[in-house]
Amino acid sequence: MAFLLSLVLLACAAMGPALGFGTIDTGGQHREHERITRAAFAAGFEPATLDYLAGHDREFGAVGAPDSDEMADPAAHCDDADYLDGDYPRTESTAVSALTDCVDHLRQQFRTGLDSAADLLDGNGEVVPEEVTASPECNPKERDEERAKCTVLESFGRVLHGAQDFYSHSNWADQADPARPIGDDNPPGLHRPGPSPLLDLRGATVARPPEGFTTGCYVLQDQVPGVGACRLRITHAALNKDRGLIDPVTGRATSPGTPRGEVADNFADAVAGAIAESRRQWDDFGTELISRYGRDRGERMVCALTHDDPVRDCQGSSRNRYIVIALAGGLVVAVAFLLARRSRRTHR
Repeated sequence: MAFLLSLVLLACAAMGPALGFGTIDTGGQHREHERITRAAFAAGFEPATLDYLAGHDREFGAVGAPDSDEMADPAAHCDDADYLDGDYPRTESTAVSALTDCVDHLRQQFRTGLDSAADLLDGNGEVVPEEVTASPECNPKERDEERAKCTVLESFGRVLHGAQDFYSHSNWADQADPARPIGDDNPPGLHRPGPSPLLDLRGATVARPPEGFTTGCYVLQDQVPGVGACRLRITHAALNKDRGLIDPVTGRATSPGTPRGEVADNFADAVAGAIAESRRQWDDFGTELISRYGRDRGERMVCALTHDDPVRDCQGSSRNRYIVIALAGGLVVAVAFLLARRSRRTHR
């Protein structure tokens, strides 16, 4: 299935750039989403769990899921929130509305993941083995996938995908080409670091974007100047920093593969922002688990979501109590035995 999807994505790549940082390792892409995710979480997730979250070989992983079933949804990739001050074919309020759609879409995935986490533990706060097993490997494309750990990580992976695309598809982290005038083919750059306050998924509203903020308009025939619905607009082709080489351990980004990415350090800055944003989203997700389910259960959920063997590594407090009780009971029996033995010796 992943191979067939790769062929579809390759065909799309031949007609125009991919919808975001790359998911496959062909057609000019270098599995950028996987590499960003690995660089962000190499120290926090154990290997098999990270394989599912980030993807590996021909598996898209949770972070790649939107490139299999949400390719045409601009909200999943933070596209179409384009605006340029002056004579522009759409209003600023329309662009802000498109950005709000993106944040709301990611926020819904964030909350779905929080909801699904309830099934990781039983009523006593213990990890449920069948809900966290990694065999067979989770598959985000299987609609009958019901294991809690799989569904939580899929939702969070979809959050990561859109949050990472935000840095590639917008001008939040980049700079305009100083050798050319500002226009729809060379929009301004804000050159800001990640994480961005625009992607606060714990909140209930969306912060107003700073002056000059824009993403790009995307249609299948993605080019500069724009055509069709993107005519006279800032396009994804003009703004994206989707392609290049990323070290999956250090996050070092080199060899940018798009025109905007080649300006200054734009590709490296977009990758750095995406890594910082990914870590912020996980920190926020863990904080929300604790806020919703309490510290003990929330921390155990975080353990279950990051460890390859949660049943072994994430024992609950009730199980610990049973162990303490058993040890205490054994100690009482041992003391009683010694006292009885001493008493028999005294009466001899």
